[in-house]
Parts: sequence; C-alpha cells; structure tokens
Amino acid sequence: MAKDTFRVLAVGDVVGKSGLEYIKSELWKIRKSENADLVIVNGENSAPGNGITKASAETLFMSGADIITTGNHVFRRSEVYSYLDDNEKVLRPANYPKSVPGFGHGVFDIGGVKVLVMNLLGTVYMESLESPFDAAERILAREKDGYDIAICDIHAEATSEKIALAHHFDGRINIVFGTHTHVQTADARILQGGTGYITDLGMTGPYDSVLGVKKEIVIKKFVEKMPVRFDEADGNAFFNGAVFDIDVATKKVVDLRAIQLF
Repeated sequence: MAKDTFRVLAVGDVVGKSGLEYIKSELWKIRKSENADLVIVNGENSAPGNGITKASAETLFMSGADIITTGNHVFRRSEVYSYLDDNEKVLRPANYPKSVPGFGHGVFDIGGVKVLVMNLLGTVYMESLESPFDAAERILAREKDGYDIAICDIHAEATSEKIALAHHFDGRINIVFGTHTHVQTADARILQGGTGYITDLGMTGPYDSVLGVKKEIVIKKFVEKMPVRFDEADGNAFFNGAVFDIDVATKKVVDLRAIQLF
C-alpha cells in the first residue's frame, strides 16, 4: 500500500570531528526511529578544520545520509573539486557561477517519489553571487513537471533573506530550511501555501563551544580584537535538525518539528 505521507529528516551543519563522529554513531538510529524516507545533511564543515572532503562526505553517506548540501565553505579544500563533479548527491550552492565544480541541484528518485533538492547561498553579508531568488526560479523552470516534491537548503546569514525566500516560494518549494548560523531557531512552521519552513536547523557538533569553535578563542577575539585561529572545540556533540511530513496527494507539509538531541 502506498504511503500517505513522505517524511524528510534535515540535519543541521555537521561541524568537525565531534560532529562527524556523532553522525557516524547515531544517524542510522535517528533515521530509523523517525522512520525517515529521505535524509538530507549539510556537510560543508564536516572535514577537520573546515570544509568538506571526499572522506567526510563518504562517512556521512555511510552513516545514513541520502543527500549532502553545503554552503560557503564547500570549496575550502581543493581536493574535493573532482569529487563534487563526480557525485551528484553532494550539492554546492546553485547560484555560484556555472564554471565552478559540482551540481547545485538534482532530482532524485526516493522510493518512487521524485524529489528536487536545491542548495542556495544567501547574498546578504555573504558572497556576491546570483540572487538566490533568481537561481531558484531558474531551477524550478528547468525541472518543471520533472519532480513531485521540491526542497531547498538556503545557506544564509540574514534571517530576513531566508524568511522572504520561503514566503516567495510558498507552495512552490515544499520544504525550505536554513543553515549556516549553527543556532537552531524556534520558528518551525507551515506557511499559508503549505510550505514547511525553519530559519535555521542549527548544527551537529561540539555543544560546549561557540558555533563549534573553542569558546575561549572566540571570547579572546571579541575582547582583544586581535587575529586568532579558530580551532574546533572538543567534547560531547549534540544533534540539531528537523522532520517534515509531506502529504503525498496535496504536496503540502502537514506536520513538522525541530529536533535537538544530546
């Protein structure tokens, strides 16, 4: 019997060694307990020190991720460039120039449901790129009639840019979730047109830290205003993400909730 709902588990930015180890240990358990049909993980900080590598991406896949999204740190490691060209399930923001490595979106068959996943980068306080609004319009037009459900990871600094994008595409992109700021927001909701939305999923990484960095280093930066090296924090990790349930018939999100696990 066909399922009435399609469940998506979206996982916030995986940060460094502790975040990757948490995913390696716990993601399959979380996926099974949530009965997720599709798992999307933001992996742009999954490599030690920053960025993403083939090794960290493969660990995410082996641990239960179906699709990996990224952000402004995706090109930090040059050794990953060829991997981005070879693996359509590791996305980089679609509003980078066409000449850069990798894919900005893809349509994936998940148990008979065709899912369009796009990765966008905000432009407020970020890179000067093509408007994420224009990039999303271009992708939707290109893939018209070729998918059942559309999902967007908007990796952005400004909350207003994320919220505005979600409202603009309400009912056209079924799930919009934000990443990048590493702090989970308390605004998970269903918009008027049926789009499920949260401004930021949060991060999966060291809990006793400042956005994954050793807290004493960041405090020193703010107090002394001198250059510092942002070293990854140690200690126990925590998990942040959200679950979205989509009605297969109406393509509208009927339930969603943020998740935070320690």
